[in-house]
Amino acid sequence: MEAGLGAGLAALAKALAFGLAGIGTGMAQARIGSAAVGGIVEKPELFGLIVVIMALPELIVILGFAAAFTIK
Repeated sequence: MEAGLGAGLAALAKALAFGLAGIGTGMAQARIGSAAVGGIVEKPELFGLIVVIMALPELIVILGFAAAFTIK
């Protein structure tokens, strides 16, 4: 029975690692996106920098995905 419990807890840990990373990234993207639109309107020459800044929170999801794979 403990092998089943251990497998269940590992699955829960994987789901939390990936799910919470996704939720956190979504919250960050919402705030960064609204600020980015305002920044592009004021200074269109910063478009490239703003695109890079918009992509940074996506790394959090990738790290959560990697963490989910490392949990046994």
